[in-house]
Amino acid sequence: MISAGDFRNGVTFEMDGNVVQIIEFQHVKPGKGAAFVRTKIRNVISGSVTEKTFNPTDKFPTAYVERKDMQYLYSDGDLYYFMDNETYENIPISKDVLSDNFKFVKENMDCKVLSYKGKVFGVEPPFFIELEVTQTDPGFKGDTATNATKPAVLETGAEIRVPLFINEGDHIKVDTRTGEYMERA
Repeated sequence: MISAGDFRNGVTFEMDGNVVQIIEFQHVKPGKGAAFVRTKIRNVISGSVTEKTFNPTDKFPTAYVERKDMQYLYSDGDLYYFMDNETYENIPISKDVLSDNFKFVKENMDCKVLSYKGKVFGVEPPFFIELEVTQTDPGFKGDTATNATKPAVLETGAEIRVPLFINEGDHIKVDTRTGEYMERA
């Protein structure tokens, strides 16, 4: 059990039959009245974010979310197959479970598969991925004075904005959390 007074960012617990994770928290002690904890919580299964206040003495059962490294193998229609790196067991995961940032993942890449009580609810790709630019307009010499960007298609089919000096065939590093260009690889 965890009490609301012990909340920290990233803590997961069960509330009203749902598994929620603390995104932000703030202990508030007004000059008059009882103290309370103001939080922003995310339902880890559905992804919805809500704000809620708690009494510091409220207690909730702790939820243990399993994060397992698995290798992405291939997709077949709406199913994406992952291999457990320890048991070599193949697990199909529905496209609905994958987040938007999965578009940066290549085959044979390791990802973290998130599950709660055996039910998979999410897949986290690595934070930084190196990909090849397969299509973009050519850059022009001298166009580096401003922070101008242009669209580029990566080898996974994802489209992002890159600086003007990036050309087709260049390898770049992408931050999968924001979908932004980081640097040349």
